[in-house]
Amino acid sequence: MASFKLGTLALGLLLSVAEARFHPSNPVWVKLEAAQAKNTPVAKRQSPTFPVHTFTQPLDHFQETGHTFEQQYWVNDRHYKSGGPVIVFEAGEGPGDERMPILDTGIIDILANATNGLGVVLEHRYYGASVPVQNFTTDSLRWLTNEQAAADSANFIDNATFPNITGDITAPGTPWIYYGGSYGGARAAHMRVLYPDLVFGAIASSAVVHATLDDWRYFDIIREYAPADCIAQIEKTVDEVDKFITSHNNKTRHAIKAVFGLQNVTYDPDFVSVLTNPLGAWQGKNWDPEVGSTGFADFCTALGSPSKATVKTQGLTISNATFNYAQYINQASHYSSRCRGNQDDCFGTVTSPEQFTQTDLSQTWRLWQFQVCTQWGFFMTPPPDPARPRIISKLITQEYASVLCKLAYEPGEHFTVPPQPNITAVNALGGFSIAHDRLAIIDGEWDPWRGDTPHSPDPRAHNRRDTTLRPFKLIPEGVHHYDENGLADHSAEPPQIQAIHEQEVEFVKAWLKDFKAPSQ
Repeated sequence: MASFKLGTLALGLLLSVAEARFHPSNPVWVKLEAAQAKNTPVAKRQSPTFPVHTFTQPLDHFQETGHTFEQQYWVNDRHYKSGGPVIVFEAGEGPGDERMPILDTGIIDILANATNGLGVVLEHRYYGASVPVQNFTTDSLRWLTNEQAAADSANFIDNATFPNITGDITAPGTPWIYYGGSYGGARAAHMRVLYPDLVFGAIASSAVVHATLDDWRYFDIIREYAPADCIAQIEKTVDEVDKFITSHNNKTRHAIKAVFGLQNVTYDPDFVSVLTNPLGAWQGKNWDPEVGSTGFADFCTALGSPSKATVKTQGLTISNATFNYAQYINQASHYSSRCRGNQDDCFGTVTSPEQFTQTDLSQTWRLWQFQVCTQWGFFMTPPPDPARPRIISKLITQEYASVLCKLAYEPGEHFTVPPQPNITAVNALGGFSIAHDRLAIIDGEWDPWRGDTPHSPDPRAHNRRDTTLRPFKLIPEGVHHYDENGLADHSAEPPQIQAIHEQEVEFVKAWLKDFKAPSQ
């Protein structure tokens, strides 16, 4: 097994995306998370500890296995009054206990307070402590599917009981409002479509409802909305690096790697993949400085302003943009200099795949990556049009971006990861056009994942009327699920956040006026 000495580096990379678990499908990022063996979350706002409860779920909802597991959930009953709704938060691809601030002062508490509702955070199967298996082999992961997760939620909504709450408040006798952000947002939208008799309403925030293989819009949206001078420096660097790294001269290719302190990264796509890592910090931006990351702004500051200045180093003449980018990568607090061992062990994929074969329960990186490889895709690539400016290397092809699907998941006795993820099954639920009465679509204008939401610039996504029954809202300058978190003093939130929270309260209250419990 390769020896990894990357705890600090891996944590640094993860912090750079401000606990954005739903980060781009970048093989090097996953390698670093795998080396760390455990995803350490960024500390968020301190929140009260809500009691944790469990609900028994079958391992398989569609075929009897004789096995069950305990799914965790947390309850905020401070606002609940008899007859109020249940506001459930889909914890998505991470531990549910990380979501306590949202239950305390975020959108779940805001809606519960406005409606005399009960707030709930529901942990997703396989994540946190809701783990139904003894290891994360390919066979053991075969129950980690959209369909099983949706059936978990439906079973919970139909049968859950809550401490200190008298009477039956399951659906359809009680209105349940399902909220989720990002992958959880897609889950919320899918729940409204798949189980309309159980889910009275849903709010899908930054919902990546359109699964895709080549997700080139992720970085293109960053290119469009990040500061122009910063993007100019990145574009210049990428063009220059691509020119050198695709040279037929071995010395030239080695020299450009050496400029970045990565001369011992053997596989060229791994080298350019490392250079994309700072870009993920854009997704970590948040209106609340105690939640968000300044990583992208710090990166832009390090790149400096565009100029015609050049620097001679490693036998190459490079622009000031490339030199500054390389200095950033080389800094002790960043990437190349933090690797204290073999650079292929640190950053390699095909040249050092051993870490990807570890399957014990500490390898939580395998979970979302498995979902990517089997159902969602989202392989980040440069634009298909070579004339379009780009901020990542042209060497990051779909084949490279999806390499972990082959390296990490050996065929099992009962399940084999398909050659390509089955995105057709995801998109059959609506994709860009997903819609339903009492299904709200909330997106951020600057969100790099917006290309996979109904507000996508993709021509297949069409603008819609924003109505109370079918809200369709775009948060100005919003990034990833910007409406999710909140402050104890909501008047201290930025105007666009106050506005979206007020609008969400308004349309949910309007929905609830139309609720009629089915006759017994």
